[in-house]
Amino acid sequence: MKFSLQAAVALMLLCAAAVGFASSGGKEDRTMGFTLTSSAFSHNGAIPSLHTCDSRDVSPPLSWTPPPAGTKSLVLIVDDPDAPDPAAPRMTWVHWVLYNIPPGTTGLAGGMTAQDLPHGTLQGTNDWQRSAYGGPCPPVGRHRYFHKLYALDTLLPNLKIPTKATLERAMKGHVLAQAELVGLYQKH
Repeated sequence: MKFSLQAAVALMLLCAAAVGFASSGGKEDRTMGFTLTSSAFSHNGAIPSLHTCDSRDVSPPLSWTPPPAGTKSLVLIVDDPDAPDPAAPRMTWVHWVLYNIPPGTTGLAGGMTAQDLPHGTLQGTNDWQRSAYGGPCPPVGRHRYFHKLYALDTLLPNLKIPTKATLERAMKGHVLAQAELVGLYQKH
């Protein structure tokens, strides 16, 4: 049996894809094709002071590409792993926790309040012990703020204003994809 060079290459690519799919436990790449962006700042760019404690402390606008097929809900966690000092970080400070965002949602407008959230979206508690957005407010140095969006294969039960840790335990084994946007901020 003779194969053309094109057929041989196509067969090799198909086999490589099958091996990659099997080695990932049958789950697709968690970042491929699922992206998170903001019109307020670029990835690894400066977060405008409007979205920080130095100004109005309102949430930035966020948008994302459609999540993978089978997504039943989305989760958004915003945190800062550089607290309190990027030169000697001791903790990750949680700024915003949202879950059960409807999968058809394509973004969140800037300045979201509880009343503005998409129907069915629930909030967790941040490290200021509030169930709302709390923007960057670093005591010293330039911090990184990770905006992490997760596509889940389930709708989570009402977790009664969970912490990030409680939400992450509930999400375990249900993440289909993850998108991430990092913003930077330093007080002037």
